[in-house]
This record gives sequence, C-alpha cells and structure tokens, in this order.
Amino acid sequence: MDLKSLKKAPGSTKNRKRVGRGQGSGFGGTAGRGHKGQRSRSGSKQRDWFEGGQMPIQRRLPKFGFHHYSKKVYQVINVGDLARIETQDEITPEVLKQYGLIKKASQPVKLLGDGEIDKKVTIKVHAISKSAQEKIEKAGGVVTLL
Repeated sequence: MDLKSLKKAPGSTKNRKRVGRGQGSGFGGTAGRGHKGQRSRSGSKQRDWFEGGQMPIQRRLPKFGFHHYSKKVYQVINVGDLARIETQDEITPEVLKQYGLIKKASQPVKLLGDGEIDKKVTIKVHAISKSAQEKIEKAGGVVTLL
C-alpha cells in the first residue's frame, strides 16, 4: 500500500450546498431560508443562549444563597486523625498536608474533638474546639494557635 492508492471512505465528503443560484437548483429564491422573519434577513445573528423571546432560563430559575466575602473556611481534622502521625516534634499544617490529612497548607486548619489521643503532641493550628483542646492537654500535649 502506498499514498497514491489511498481513497476516502464512501460518503465521507459531500458537495457544499450552493444556495441562491436559480429555481432549478432547489435552493433558489429564498435560498432555503423560508419567507420573512428574523432568520431570513441578511446579517441576522443570535446569541447561543437566546430563546426566541421566551423568558431566558437564567431568569426563570430561582436565585438563592449568599456568600460572605470575608467568611473563613477551615479545613477540619479530628483528634483521632493525629494518631496517624508518628515521631513529630510539632505538628503544623505542612506536616498535616504531608500525611494527607488536609489538602492545602496555606488554608486555615481547625482541630475538632472527635476520637481519642493517648500520646503527647505539640500542635499548631488556626482554630480548635474546646473538647479537642481538653483531650490534647489531658494527654500532656500543647496547643498553639497560629
């Protein structure tokens, strides 16, 4: 097989529609646009989201909710998750990211009190619940807020 023996698949190419070239062509006169109306005129354009004057979907659907621009969104970890971290002098957001407990070290971290801890840890987080602080201090650990 060589390049000169290659042929296009049957039906893969079509002749273009030549409109406005007389009545015998089947697309003379109105050139396939029908009679009158916006789409029959030259230069007519519509946005993809235009619905023909019907109330558009972005106006039909109800709006709800509110996002406050200065709301702090914390990444949450629990006291029980700290058991997965071994041999660390102090636990920081970078260490938590390294162990896969949080996604971003740059976002604030909050420690919650679900689970138990029996080892002494030093942890640095941005926020902590009362129950989590009690559990860590009871185990002999130290909590520092960033």
